[in-house]
Amino acid sequence: MGEGIQGKGMSGGKEEARTGAQLSDTWKGVLAAAVVVCCWSGFNIVSRFGSTGAFTPFDLAALRFGISGAIALPFFLRRTKPGEWPRYAILAAVGGLAYALLVYSGFVYAPSAHAGVFVNGGIPFWTAILLALTTGIRLGGRPVGALLLTTCGLVLIGSESLFATRKGDEWLGDLLFLAAALSWAVFGLLMRRWRLQPQTAIFGIASFSFVAYLPIYLMGLPSTLQHAPWSALLLQGVYQGIIAALVAGGLYSYANQKIGASRASMALALVPAVSAVAGYLLLDEAISLAVGAGIVIVTAGAVIGTLSPATAGHARS
Repeated sequence: MGEGIQGKGMSGGKEEARTGAQLSDTWKGVLAAAVVVCCWSGFNIVSRFGSTGAFTPFDLAALRFGISGAIALPFFLRRTKPGEWPRYAILAAVGGLAYALLVYSGFVYAPSAHAGVFVNGGIPFWTAILLALTTGIRLGGRPVGALLLTTCGLVLIGSESLFATRKGDEWLGDLLFLAAALSWAVFGLLMRRWRLQPQTAIFGIASFSFVAYLPIYLMGLPSTLQHAPWSALLLQGVYQGIIAALVAGGLYSYANQKIGASRASMALALVPAVSAVAGYLLLDEAISLAVGAGIVIVTAGAVIGTLSPATAGHARS
């Protein structure tokens, strides 16, 4: 009997330790997702500024892949064997080349507010759709409710820009943003399925994107890089090549493994809200009633979706 009590106590202790570790992993993932939200909030503004200024979309991609790839390639070659490379090449195709070229091209036609709605709102939408199609899992009430809340909030935040008198080619930019969201959703789900180390995966994406893209770029893709001022080159180089490609990408991959693709993608819906608040605090940009309501709604939806245990269960499955 004593042994039974002792065994039960040891079992209970193991359960408590396991629960503590799970909670620790969850909050690590949530913290990583929060940093990604900050990085991506600046990414939309910096990329829009670059795409309508001294750079072509191909220039921005070259800065992103050239700088990140030059940093990552030695580490990637040291960490992996050639037999492991195919998966990293696939991740580079969808989460590196396809995502970057689509989103940079979208900024040529549509403003950053549209990117906030269609990219950051599209990622959790596509992730939920792909999860349902590839796993056969029917999402429960809380994840669906969170997704609907964030969608409504994003539409409110982007309402002034989305429903204003539209310029002729803005719809093309919106389609490119939606396609970029789809490519990033595929990347997130593959990262979760293959369970690759986040740091090695980001090194692999940067390395393969560098090797595949730079020769094509140097062979004659449209470029205005030689006319860009040094200040713009420094801003875009640091943000695209280090913050967006390595820091944000690595932390998103880490969050993906800690809290699941569904919850990690839901956190990205906060990006337009954070961008609007930052614009108000730093640039004195007014927040209308619709935008303010949208910020409250999208924040509630993202928090419910990111912290929901139901969502976590579906993501693990």
